[in-house]
Amino acid sequence: MTPVSDPTDLLRTARTWLEDDPDPATREELQQVLTAAEGGDDTALADLEDRFSAFLEFGTAGLRGRLGAGPNRMNRSVVIRTAAGLTAYLRARLAESGDATPGPAVVVGFDARHHSDVFARDTAAVVTAAGGRAMVLPRPLPTPVLAFAIRHLGADAGVMVTASHNPPEDNGYKVYLGDGSQIVPPADRDIAEQIDAVTATADVPLAQDGWETLGEEVLEAYLAAAVAVLDPTSPRELSVVHTALHGVGSEVVRRAFEQAGFPAPAAVATQAEPDPDFPTVAFPNPEESGAIDAALELAEQVGPDLVIANDPDADRCALAVRDGDGWRMLRGDEVGALLGQHVIDRGRAGGDRPVLARSIVSSRLLGAMARYAGLQGEETLTGFKWIGRVPGLAYGYEEALGYCVDPATVPDKDGVTAALLAAELTATLAQQGRTLADLLDDLAHRHGVHQTDAFSVRVSDLAQIPPVMARLREQPPQELGGVPVARAEDLADGVDGLPPTDGLRFLLEDDTRVIVRPSGTEPKLKVYLEAVVPVEDRAALAAARDEAARRLATVRAGMEELTAV
Repeated sequence: MTPVSDPTDLLRTARTWLEDDPDPATREELQQVLTAAEGGDDTALADLEDRFSAFLEFGTAGLRGRLGAGPNRMNRSVVIRTAAGLTAYLRARLAESGDATPGPAVVVGFDARHHSDVFARDTAAVVTAAGGRAMVLPRPLPTPVLAFAIRHLGADAGVMVTASHNPPEDNGYKVYLGDGSQIVPPADRDIAEQIDAVTATADVPLAQDGWETLGEEVLEAYLAAAVAVLDPTSPRELSVVHTALHGVGSEVVRRAFEQAGFPAPAAVATQAEPDPDFPTVAFPNPEESGAIDAALELAEQVGPDLVIANDPDADRCALAVRDGDGWRMLRGDEVGALLGQHVIDRGRAGGDRPVLARSIVSSRLLGAMARYAGLQGEETLTGFKWIGRVPGLAYGYEEALGYCVDPATVPDKDGVTAALLAAELTATLAQQGRTLADLLDDLAHRHGVHQTDAFSVRVSDLAQIPPVMARLREQPPQELGGVPVARAEDLADGVDGLPPTDGLRFLLEDDTRVIVRPSGTEPKLKVYLEAVVPVEDRAALAAARDEAARRLATVRAGMEELTAV
């Protein structure tokens, strides 16, 4: 959709959209804005301009945006057109392959966010009307259940209606292909072209029924596969506090733990049930400060061995461990290394799956661990759409709390199986009189301290980000924290065999690494830091960590200044 700048054209375009909108709620919302704009309200006119600045962009993350009326929002019109574009793309692929099936088989999942069930039903109606087979999960369930169901049911594609850990006013539309992996180029562009070809929502046929609502057997099959990740002979003596952050993870995590033989986790009662308004947290993301405070408060009361937090669609997993008299949330890179070592020690990496993969912004520690174990380490662009596609993948992770521990079954991040594997590792170490912190010490002693940090620059307008990136490209830093920059790389050029992406990487002479990139799902610029300090012996471990922290602090201060909006 071409942006509309002339007020007369804008009002005409808004009226046309209003007449085509099938949802009474968003029609009323848009009518109010339109009436105010026609009456000379500048704020309403600016609101209208934003709503019609573009069609909500469909990319490798699918759709994600604010709920509301207009093409630059998540609503039924946008979802119906997107579903029609996706279905047309799938039909074309089937025809190219010589498949005579009347239409594609698509499995649809949804979480408990506002309108997720409505968007799922609209998707099923579009697929069914186009002659396809739509299979809808029985109720709000975690994203990894949908990712599992695609191959389990032999579907051509999967759709998950979720905005993951975004604020409550958002929703999203994530697309997977038949191999269970998220879409990557050129599929995203091809689907976007088909979406653009849909000129009116009213032109898209919608079935009134005929799709299949799946039963509980899909969830049961997922749980059985999740439990099979564990060693049946490993210890199960463990106490856990768990929070679902008002998402859909509580029941599935509890059942997975019980079926695996672990005691049921102690749930944070105020956050255990799905609530699309996420009333107890500012952001429903375990990475955000304060998000797991309620879980840590419960941990102080019950004294568990481990605290586990999932994000609202349960594809991410955070861990907190006892630290002196309190609790410390582990960084995503720390959990990534711990689970990676457990995969190595369990012998799950080898044979036709000898690869440990991490995203480009994640710690280089996993690569060192792979080399030490005689395995292959791979680095990918950010996102499980890339990690899940690595040939021979045994384990993959990204620092944003995403872990793929069973790629043969779910080639995507999975917060439920990650929680199970973390529980198994914790119980195994406890049987030896050791802790997760002890294993982190072992890894640092063996491979050097790999200490990471990250910060985000949130913006109110996405247009604020490109000038910052342009400035860094035109005038890259010559030094950071007093250390010369040995190499500056523009990831948009494609480096180390990776596809081009919008980002910059700076490598300092002391092996400190800095990466700057725009977020793919939120209005912010993200900066990732890593300092590596060799460790001669265990006695030097504390000093090495102090040195790593010093390097990170000075480099962070420099980057905060350089990325200021």
